[in-house]
Amino acid sequence: MLFSACGSLHLAVNTRDGTFTRKTCTMPGTQKNIISALIDEYDIETAEDIQDALRDLLGGTIKSMMEAEMSEHLGYEKSERFDSDNYRNGTKSKKVRSKYGEVEVDVPKDRNGTFEPQVVKKRQKDISSIDDIIIGMYARGLTTRQISDQVEDIYGFECSESFISNVTDKILTEIEDWQSRPLDSVYPIVFIDAVHFSVRDNGIVRKLAAYVMLGINCDGEKDIISLSIGENESSKYWLGVLNELKNRGVQDIMVICADGLTGIKEAISTAFPKTEYQRCIVHMVRNTLKHVPYKDMKPFATDLKSIYLAPTEEKARTNLDEVSAKWSEKYPHSMNRWYDNWDAVCPIFKFSMEVRKVIYTTNAIESVNSTYKKLNRQRSVFPSPTALMKSLYLSTMQVTRRWSQPLRNWGTVYGEFCIMYGDRMPD
Repeated sequence: MLFSACGSLHLAVNTRDGTFTRKTCTMPGTQKNIISALIDEYDIETAEDIQDALRDLLGGTIKSMMEAEMSEHLGYEKSERFDSDNYRNGTKSKKVRSKYGEVEVDVPKDRNGTFEPQVVKKRQKDISSIDDIIIGMYARGLTTRQISDQVEDIYGFECSESFISNVTDKILTEIEDWQSRPLDSVYPIVFIDAVHFSVRDNGIVRKLAAYVMLGINCDGEKDIISLSIGENESSKYWLGVLNELKNRGVQDIMVICADGLTGIKEAISTAFPKTEYQRCIVHMVRNTLKHVPYKDMKPFATDLKSIYLAPTEEKARTNLDEVSAKWSEKYPHSMNRWYDNWDAVCPIFKFSMEVRKVIYTTNAIESVNSTYKKLNRQRSVFPSPTALMKSLYLSTMQVTRRWSQPLRNWGTVYGEFCIMYGDRMPD
């Protein structure tokens, strides 16, 4: 489409018989004239006819713009004579994907092969922003097959699974940059949790864990500071993860809250010797009630509250003994976990209820985990660890995009941390 200086619009129309004509619409009323021209030319009766017309127009418009680019490249118009060793040398047909489906474009060529079109560049086969659409579908947990089917249903062209994989591979550099970005020097609280996935690795399907670390910075803001995939937990593994945080700028963490991950306690004491390890209360409760039938679950859960909501550690220990005496006969060993891990449970009792709520209320990391678990429902098996990491990263970006406010009552919580940990907290 080209506008003339007098206010008319020249519309390039690729007609049904393959010829190329130009229709002129004068302004004002350009839009109505264009619509009338389209209806007359294409006998438009349905929405599908409109799409066909737009697809033809798109191809014709691209061709016109490329011809104009060629004229600029050669230094003379198509109809002019010019003494030059370079000249037009026919066209080459090329199919590109658009939001209207596949469009065939005639790309002009020059004798010397020096013409570089900019409207649709060499080797460019997509002008529909389909890459962003595919990545968006991938972020929602769709498989490559499901994405391929949807693209074909909506846009009318096929996308191979290898093509989709190549598109999503474009974010690998972005993931690498995100995983190595600088972090804050101090985090008052860090949560660690794991979600397990079935992953095909070297032809064998195995369970791999996605370990997510959510940090609360000194402004009370949430951030995913680490996301990794591992097969076996160990003190060596966790030491590597924590050292990576140090290499990215983390100098101190006041409290790390996690479930009983193998080796995490030893790794924390080595990497951050001043950091307190707090067993996740939510996981302690869930594991205790794991095999308790529904009829006893509510009263048992109420009794457990008397432990972690006790005003002091001494009272909590007394309540622990009472709860154990009440339920151990019916559910032997149900309370053993509390006794065995009491040194990692008790740090919470030195804080006020406001701080405790922040530590044992795991809403933030649970919201992340629920997003990850949706991936499990979409895919029974991930084709590779790389595919899993791409999905996890995209899901993480979706969740964290909604985090805009600091934690509730953070001013009170931060003030208590400053008193409790003195000069370790920044001014």
